[in-house]
Amino acid sequence: MADVKKLLIYRMGSLGDTVVALPVFHMLARVFANAERRVLTNKPINSDAAAIQAVLGDGGFVDGYFSYPYGTRDFGALNTLRKSIRDWGPDLVIYLNEPRGNLVQFRDIIFLKLCGAHNIIGVPATAELSKHFPLSEHDLWEAEASRLGRCVADIGKVDLDDAQNWSLNFTPTEEKQAEAAIASWEGRDHFIAFSIGAKIDFKSWGDDRWAALLAKISGDHPTLGLVFLGGPNDGERSQIAAKGWTGPKLDLCGKLTPRESAVIMRGAEVFMGHDSGPMHLAASVETPSVCVFSTHAKPGIWFPCGLQHRILYPGLQWSGGEPLAMREATGETNITLIPNKDVEEAFNSLLK
Repeated sequence: MADVKKLLIYRMGSLGDTVVALPVFHMLARVFANAERRVLTNKPINSDAAAIQAVLGDGGFVDGYFSYPYGTRDFGALNTLRKSIRDWGPDLVIYLNEPRGNLVQFRDIIFLKLCGAHNIIGVPATAELSKHFPLSEHDLWEAEASRLGRCVADIGKVDLDDAQNWSLNFTPTEEKQAEAAIASWEGRDHFIAFSIGAKIDFKSWGDDRWAALLAKISGDHPTLGLVFLGGPNDGERSQIAAKGWTGPKLDLCGKLTPRESAVIMRGAEVFMGHDSGPMHLAASVETPSVCVFSTHAKPGIWFPCGLQHRILYPGLQWSGGEPLAMREATGETNITLIPNKDVEEAFNSLLK
């Protein structure tokens, strides 16, 4: 590893995908501290989604990026990308993606070889590396962060229980920008963070359900502040969902970088939202979260890191938290059948 002077990390995805991979990025930064590290990544499909560059920022994880449009078949653009990587000359490539199927992964390897990459580590080409293990209790499955760690285990240990390995390594400038955003807001000393998140309908609990829940919480805690976080297109939906909120409100959707948003979340009493990128940001700064999930993935794979959260997954009795909380969950076949009372109870169990 000491001979590696240029390291290329191939990681697709946007906000949540990047945060989930943070422990591996920390390990690579330690092992290859003296190497120039660059990321090969896709540009987000959704204009509202944060690119990986906006998440890693100036945290010292990498030194540069090679980007390409998601799903592009433009031969000219791909050839230009290939030449750029080949001219740079990576000594080693870390393949840090979700399993994409043998055919697609084989195509990826061929492309990387054409880029001059002779050594590639981390491709989940075996059944063991391409699948998540069922855990022994509560019908849960191995986290994606754990599977990624197994893919690169030959390089170094990835400790998911060490909070430092989830740190975004904020810069002083980011800290100041976030502080300035709430400096004059009356709710800054006692607030919760909320992200309506879900861009996909089947991952949404329902705006009307959030509206009813937020109105109830505000009635019970009239001085509690509420910050909206998310992309530029999330502000209007957030305002509608919080129409019954009577305490201080602040809309920061689209006004901060993902990293600055994470600094704001660090000061929140609780984060509330769907399975989304902001949920993972909140977990990275150790803010307790109430997370409402769909059955899009097996329970546990994309749950936020840490034991301090309350998770509501359709039909799953396990609800997380410390001490562990359980709930009824009978008859829940999809996200819209999760009762308001369960989400409210989860919130009340976390609010200080």
